[in-house]
Amino acid sequence: MKTQLWAVLLVFIGTIIGSFGSLFFKLGADKLNFSIKEQLKNYKLMLGFLFYGISSVFYITALKGGELSVIYPLVSLAYIWVILISIKILKENMNLLKWLGIAAIALGVAFIGLGA
Repeated sequence: MKTQLWAVLLVFIGTIIGSFGSLFFKLGADKLNFSIKEQLKNYKLMLGFLFYGISSVFYITALKGGELSVIYPLVSLAYIWVILISIKILKENMNLLKWLGIAAIALGVAFIGLGA
């Protein structure tokens, strides 16, 4: 089976959506405790679950149109989006090693795509 372009696009969109899930998990973690009742009221945490759920639907749908060996490595794009969101929204700092890590991920995803 050859991986279809629409499947790659779904994964790409899903990784962006899932990255916002990570952001909301981080924001909701401030109110994290062991009370399930309280966590159900933690709207930031619930938004994190929602975004991850939506991204999973994109990913599962993409699996219908592509090879797992191509689709799954593309999920690593989420690492790049999370870092960019962390810089922009959470005002986190970057250093040279982190930027080199992003470059390595992007290069690896490009190799996977070219190999498909």
